[in-house]
Amino acid sequence: MELNRKNKIHPLKTTGIYVFVCFIIVLTFSAFTGQDVEKQENKFVVVLDAGHGGKDSGNTGSGFKEKDIALKVVLQVGKELEKNPNIKVIYTRKTDKFIDLFVRGKIANKANADLFVSVHCNAHRAGSSAHGTETFVLGTHRNETNFNVAKKENSVIFMEDDYEKNYNGFDPNSPESVMSILLSQEEYLDQSIMLASAIQKKFTYDLKRKNRGVKQAGFIVLHQTVMPSVLVELGFLTYKQEGQYLNSKKGQNQISTAITDAILDYKAKLDGNVETIYENNITEDVVDTNGISYKIQIAASSNALETKPYNFNGLNNISRVKEGNLYKYFYGNTSNYEESKVLEEQARKKGYGSCFVVAFKDGEKIDLAKALKSQAN
Repeated sequence: MELNRKNKIHPLKTTGIYVFVCFIIVLTFSAFTGQDVEKQENKFVVVLDAGHGGKDSGNTGSGFKEKDIALKVVLQVGKELEKNPNIKVIYTRKTDKFIDLFVRGKIANKANADLFVSVHCNAHRAGSSAHGTETFVLGTHRNETNFNVAKKENSVIFMEDDYEKNYNGFDPNSPESVMSILLSQEEYLDQSIMLASAIQKKFTYDLKRKNRGVKQAGFIVLHQTVMPSVLVELGFLTYKQEGQYLNSKKGQNQISTAITDAILDYKAKLDGNVETIYENNITEDVVDTNGISYKIQIAASSNALETKPYNFNGLNNISRVKEGNLYKYFYGNTSNYEESKVLEEQARKKGYGSCFVVAFKDGEKIDLAKALKSQAN
């Protein structure tokens, strides 16, 4: 009887052991949960924006609806990207629904997105043979064609309630109003151009589409975002042959694959897993209608340096051209001379006191005065 009392475990001791075991289980579960949350937070967030929707059909050239084509392509891109466990996809719309432009930007900003990709279809006058793909980043541009493309897309705000309040009096029909919105995305311009160049590269080389280049214009939907952002014009619905392609399942599959691959290439570049997308002067697609672009020459060397920020005092968007026995290095890329002066000042602040603006036409270096005269005409 005495022996049994000695071997008997006290109830309080049993309770203590139980509490301790539960505590360990909770800690273990919390650790795993914390890791899962951290994984979610570390995902690369892509916001996909299908242009137009609902009461806004977009352009309807040759009987095709821009809003439908944009949505189908976006959903396919999202489906492919979601197969990557390191990517989180958010849609501004997944159905035929009208979404205010400022709301699209809010969705991206709230998600703290890494990328914003808006998909559209282009249009020209009836009977026009204009065709091909072009991808826009936000930027100043005096070119009338680019202004008209932006004006057409920006005019959607007139369908919104309280648009004057939501956009602080922004007027899509006013060039001055467009110019006023452009400085907000300056810090993301290089990365936006990187993605836009990757998309155009896929369209041009993989799909053999006519390359209309990477361009700059004042799209209000891009202005609303605070991350690298692009607006893709898949092609012209007013050109019946291209409209039929864009409206076909084959065309949409090919286009969505190209955009998906470009986004993955862009992410890989940021992760440092592949060589620079800017090799072979891809960024020289950022041209005006005369084929002119501007870069800042910052250095010349007999050595072929990697175009990485650590080799150029932290500057991104470096391209390299070999001339004779020398490699020349250029910073930035813009189709607007005024913007090139801003880039020049940035390079000077990074220690390149003798840098200067260089003009290119269709990828070939030309006299600066000749380029300015050509743009003035």
